[in-house]
Amino acid sequence: MKDYTQILKLTEEYVSSLYEEHTSNCLIFHNLAHTKEVVKRSNEIAGHYQLSENESLILFVAAWFHDTGYLFVSPHLHEEKSVQLLKEFAAKISLNETDLEGITACIMATKAPRDPVGKLQKIMCDADTYHLGTKDFKKHNKNIRKELSCTSGGKFNLAAFNARTISFFEEHEFYTSYCRDLLNEQKKKNMKKLSKKIKEDDHSIKVPVLDAEPGRGIEKRGGTKGVQTMLRLTSSNHIQLSEMADSKANILISVNAIIISVILTVMLRKLQTDPYLTIPSFLFLAFSVATIVTAILATRPKLSSGIFMEDDVQNKKTNLLFFGNFHKMQADQYDKAMRSMMQDPDYLYSSMIQDIYYLGAVLGKKYRLVRIAYNIFMIGIILSVAAFAIAALINAGTTTAGTVTNSTGSPF
Repeated sequence: MKDYTQILKLTEEYVSSLYEEHTSNCLIFHNLAHTKEVVKRSNEIAGHYQLSENESLILFVAAWFHDTGYLFVSPHLHEEKSVQLLKEFAAKISLNETDLEGITACIMATKAPRDPVGKLQKIMCDADTYHLGTKDFKKHNKNIRKELSCTSGGKFNLAAFNARTISFFEEHEFYTSYCRDLLNEQKKKNMKKLSKKIKEDDHSIKVPVLDAEPGRGIEKRGGTKGVQTMLRLTSSNHIQLSEMADSKANILISVNAIIISVILTVMLRKLQTDPYLTIPSFLFLAFSVATIVTAILATRPKLSSGIFMEDDVQNKKTNLLFFGNFHKMQADQYDKAMRSMMQDPDYLYSSMIQDIYYLGAVLGKKYRLVRIAYNIFMIGIILSVAAFAIAALINAGTTTAGTVTNSTGSPF
């Protein structure tokens, strides 16, 4: 069957009937209205890129089916269920295998973590998250929150939801140039407003003073958003700073590796004809090697034993939140230890505080080594350039003197 208009009409009717027959009051966001909105946005982006009739068919059918799985299964499995429903529909209308594979790929491209391949998958992902860059984001985000609250069975956590939303914003990107140019500016504004709103909510909650009874203060504070946000942001900031240090070290390693390769392949051959370049070349080479070694030391990972004893957990002497303390333990042992820690708020918060402290300690050492590496590189550049200049001047003077001697010593 290859009548595009007829296929799209049948697709719309089939998906609409699914939502009518299996409607749920909890699907406040992932409903038929959202599906129609994604189809509309797909059409908008497809028009900009002037897709062919067959490409448009693949994209629009994927847009209609991409969230149908929400009607039958839990959210983390909905893409697979959507594909299953698509295949049942494709069998009824005799959709060819090539188109079916293309539609399936577009649906699965919306599954997190997203890594769309090709124009159609990128358009599908952008159409699905188009609302992040619109002025209606607040309304859509509120509907998502209500939906999660309804489907969580009373286990909804607003602070966790806000944290996930901010994290999603930070990791999200529009894959088509059309959406980047059109939506990125408003997306930044939406993220800024959401972050501000979360901070205001956190600051409006007062953290109670510690009680005289041991353990009670931490337990009471544990329920506040302010403490949770503080710990989360502190850990996040330390991790980002660590990534920045690694990035700076990688820059030094890459640049100096190129310098060393140039010196070894080009300069060393010239030393036979220009021996005056020997000292500057080896000086440059020595500083580049020293810079690379220091940068590697800054990024080189360090592993601890990865084993803890049951007594360590009972006496609260091990931090179960750091992988270096448990990576060699059995899963059941770690599960038991974690459950024990989660039942003790004092132990839990102590572990979180220790985790932040040791992150900071590692970060301090890393930045110190990166700073040393940059200093070595800077001094090496200055001394090497100076050495090249001095060598060139001395060589020029020697050459001139030799020429004068030859001319005065001539019989003429």
